[in-house]
Amino acid sequence: MNLRINGTEREVAGGSSALLVYALRDELGMTGTKIGCAAGFCGSCTVLVDGVATRACITPLAVVEGKEITTIEGLAQQGADGAVLLHPVQQAFIDAQVPQCGWCMSGQILTATAFLQTNPAPTEDEIVAAMGENYCRCGCYYRIKQAVLAAAEQMNVATLPTEVCA
Repeated sequence: MNLRINGTEREVAGGSSALLVYALRDELGMTGTKIGCAAGFCGSCTVLVDGVATRACITPLAVVEGKEITTIEGLAQQGADGAVLLHPVQQAFIDAQVPQCGWCMSGQILTATAFLQTNPAPTEDEIVAAMGENYCRCGCYYRIKQAVLAAAEQMNVATLPTEVCA
């Protein structure tokens, strides 16, 4: 089966009922997608499928065939000079020193990325609600909320039109 992952067509051997998380981790070596509960509850396996936060541990390959899958490995971009340009959400999580054990971070970051695409100027309550189904064993919820707020501000600044004064 062919899947489009991080902008590249990839061949996976798993059948249509095989789960996306195992294709990513075991076949393709994309270990940034973590397995936590393996039941779709914790969010550590979250990836983006056509921009929507999706639990890879309960998603059969048949569901994602023909769609764009983005993992944590594909969120950053490469600049013209070859330097890695972190996504604003990734940078905000680093700046807020969110990660401790790091197990949930890729799922947290991708959930926040999808959320900010649909709500670019969220309130704190909206962030808490949007991130509420992603669990952090280390209890970094306050810093996660602060990072999402900072990323929203950064992303909004980046999209403001620049005007030339006369």
